[in-house]
Amino acid sequence: MDDRRERFMRESDALTWRMEADPQLRSTIVSIAWLTDTPDWDRIVARLDRATRLVPSFRMVVVEPPARLATPRWAVATDFDLSWHLRRVDAPAPHDPETVVELARTAAMTAFDPAHPLWEFTLVENLAGGRAALLMKVHHALTDGVGGMELAPLLFDVEARPAAEEDEPAEPRGEHVTSAGLVGQSVAHQVGRLAGLVRHQAAVAPTAAFRASRHPVRTAGDVVATAASVARTVAPVTRTLSPVMTGRGLGRHLDMLTVPLDELKAAASAAGGTVNDAFLAAVTGGLARYHARHGTTVDELRVTLPISIRTEADPIGGNRITLMRFTVPVGEGDPARRLRSVGARCQAVRRERSLPHTDAIAGALNVLPAGVVGEILKHVDFVASNVPAFPWPVHLAGARVDGLFAWGPTIGAAFNVTLLSYDGTCCVGVTVDSAAVPDPDVLTACLGQGFDEVLSLAGRS
Repeated sequence: MDDRRERFMRESDALTWRMEADPQLRSTIVSIAWLTDTPDWDRIVARLDRATRLVPSFRMVVVEPPARLATPRWAVATDFDLSWHLRRVDAPAPHDPETVVELARTAAMTAFDPAHPLWEFTLVENLAGGRAALLMKVHHALTDGVGGMELAPLLFDVEARPAAEEDEPAEPRGEHVTSAGLVGQSVAHQVGRLAGLVRHQAAVAPTAAFRASRHPVRTAGDVVATAASVARTVAPVTRTLSPVMTGRGLGRHLDMLTVPLDELKAAASAAGGTVNDAFLAAVTGGLARYHARHGTTVDELRVTLPISIRTEADPIGGNRITLMRFTVPVGEGDPARRLRSVGARCQAVRRERSLPHTDAIAGALNVLPAGVVGEILKHVDFVASNVPAFPWPVHLAGARVDGLFAWGPTIGAAFNVTLLSYDGTCCVGVTVDSAAVPDPDVLTACLGQGFDEVLSLAGRS
């Protein structure tokens, strides 16, 4: 984040942030690290203080340029106070995991205070059996799931008692951003972006012109194909495909499922797909059951799938995803065929020509009224995300982590299902809009049955 090009949000991050104008579209991520015992509080404080020095974005606040001259700017807070972001509480009675999930539910429904950096961590102590949990709340504009996993080693350790850190990073200096200064920086930023675009076009123009002269038909076809891909990406959605999950509101319900990762891999392999294909096939199988419980059937549903566009050149953490909307099969009763069909559609989306242009697309959406984008998102049926975490156990300040769950935002959909693979277990977090799904326990049970159905594929090989 020290690079000036990162001081201003990318257009896609700005879209995520500005959607906050509609509370139903909040992009808050909450996660819980379940701990076998109570960690050392002083070590947590020290590790997080060091982490915010190494990654200054966690000390930055969002500053909006006047008249939207540019995307919002990140600025190091002049009065950063770690104790505001890192807290510790005793678990409420009856001191069981459900009490922590309830705290996470409340956090997911509560907007961030824009006067502070966009994250809050709470250590919940005195759970039954001497256990504890770390509740983490982060705004999506600050990082995505993969970026969060890049940052995780700054807090979690492979060993219970790692060697002490020798270096002490300097504390980032707070920034006083005046209105006049912000106007000038915004104009300079936009001019710099335009100049960069001109330089890029000048660099590629000779090659493009030569290619067009040699292959005019193919070049014209590429232009048409790209335009069609962009049109598919931004196509308006006017209704949900689900006849059941139609309501939208502010209430949220959080639930958890666990699935053995090796078994999900074996099932995916047996059907000729990937773990992500098996994950989506399980979710769609669960959705078929949920609709059947409500006396209806559905052939397809629309999903928003976050796709990582992160490269090695990108800074650690940050938000480097694009959200792609497409339909997935639900009515296909055979789980193997459904898995392969889901996989084929995911591969088609990953090959969309619009992917390199998603930031520009987001820029175009940013000039539209917030309600226009909101109406599109609120007619998506569900969001699904698959994030690899640690393949081995990790520790937090001396306490072993034996579960790591994340609950992504619904961003207008009926629910979000996020799979975080940790130490051989798929930790599945389900975030439900209770206006869309008034019986969340039924939905979670159906999703569990969908996973069981897919896992049974491993026995067919």
